[in-house]
Amino acid sequence: MFTVSVGSNYFFEIAKLRALRILWSTLASEYQINTDCYISAVPTKRNKTLYDYNTNMLRTTTECMSAILGGANNVCNLPYDAIYHKDNEFGERIARNQLLILKHESAFDKVNNAADGAYYIESLTEQLAEKALELFKDIERNGGLLNQLKSGTIQRKIKENATKEQEQFNSGERILLGTNKHSNPNDKMAEQLEIYPFVKINKRKTLIVPIIEKRIAEQIEQTRLKNEKQNEIDN
Repeated sequence: MFTVSVGSNYFFEIAKLRALRILWSTLASEYQINTDCYISAVPTKRNKTLYDYNTNMLRTTTECMSAILGGANNVCNLPYDAIYHKDNEFGERIARNQLLILKHESAFDKVNNAADGAYYIESLTEQLAEKALELFKDIERNGGLLNQLKSGTIQRKIKENATKEQEQFNSGERILLGTNKHSNPNDKMAEQLEIYPFVKINKRKTLIVPIIEKRIAEQIEQTRLKNEKQNEIDN
């Protein structure tokens, strides 16, 4: 089973899951593996925000749509408040209802492979599959996945892409509504945090450099929380 996170780049994410199936079929045939490609999809936390948190519902809805249209076997939705609240009945009910709306009101369960024949998606799928296969071959030529992880090569490439994405967000090129555009200055979150919503650094020696999950809005959110607390002290 492949567990895959799905982002907000709607058509890209549809094509990404379709490309994964093509690649699995190709590699399974090459390595003589007779196992189906089972995909479990979940919305990414990368673009989820602490402030104006209701927009997270919109993000997860389109991400679940991409997962379904991309052919995921299983979709596990992310509650809109998952980054700052403990598990709770309301958040989980909303997450379930989002999927039920897609099923019962949008009929997403009625058609298999609804994206078949869509030129843009088919073309994007082919491009992603070809690029991913080249990356796979490059990893194999350089000693395989474990060797690349031990050398830090994969972590370095992920960090480069993450840094580029972060710079786009910081400059306003990549937008998260309610956070770096049309933010509500009266939105207060300091007293609503039940869990720590940011990356925790616990330095220790490891055999492999860890790949750490981080949201792109963390820096701006930390600044806003700091200002909130300072304003409370001043007042």
